[in-house]
Amino acid sequence: MFDIFSYIPLLFLVALIVMFVSSAVRILPEYERGVLLRLGRLAGVRGPGLFFIIPVVDRLIRVTLRTVVFEVPAQDVITRDNVTVKVSAVVYFRVMEPQKAIVEVEDYLYATSQLSQTTLRSVLGQVDLDELLSNREKINKELQEILDRHTGPWGVKVANVEVKNIDLPQEMQRAIAKQAEAERERRAKVIHAEGELQASEKLAQAAKVLAVEPTALQLRYLQTLAEIASEKNSTIIFPVPIDLIKMFLEKEGRG
Repeated sequence: MFDIFSYIPLLFLVALIVMFVSSAVRILPEYERGVLLRLGRLAGVRGPGLFFIIPVVDRLIRVTLRTVVFEVPAQDVITRDNVTVKVSAVVYFRVMEPQKAIVEVEDYLYATSQLSQTTLRSVLGQVDLDELLSNREKINKELQEILDRHTGPWGVKVANVEVKNIDLPQEMQRAIAKQAEAERERRAKVIHAEGELQASEKLAQAAKVLAVEPTALQLRYLQTLAEIASEKNSTIIFPVPIDLIKMFLEKEGRG
């Protein structure tokens, strides 16, 4: 007679072996690495692919190698010219050395995010508002260099930093709008003055030509008459040269 109870120890042993093997097998994708700690000591980096660990003795910590996009919350920043603005940014970074990211810092994600916030306030507090608005690319590069220098010992590489939004107070927005309007008016006046100068130069050249060639002045008179006639005016005033009426004025004076 088949006695199932006699196989219970064997079944238990098989189940224990299966659990042991399954806990020893690890599979990591291409974009992940596993930092292996054996009895608390660093035993190297594993992955990607299939590998084995010793259960209970080994501890595997997964670290992603993909670029992490971290959005820095809006920070209250006082610029060098004492203007309070709210500035947010985006930081792109990735882990280059997984063992350092685990051993050298407690939480590299939290540490990088906090460092990004403090660095953003520190750097922007050293520039004027005009520089913040006009030289954003330069500021982005400076932020990236500072963050990369501080996160390097953690095995983290900061690839890029972008200042995202700059929120100005209402009164500062109105002041900037007035400044832009005044600048547009100044440019318009300069362009108008340059046009007047060019026109006066051309008129002076035309006057010189007419003074040398009297017949040119007569042709100009005829052209003016043709233009007046085309307007269908009821009254036409003829511009008569003073030389034509000079002799009549002299006769009247002698008489």
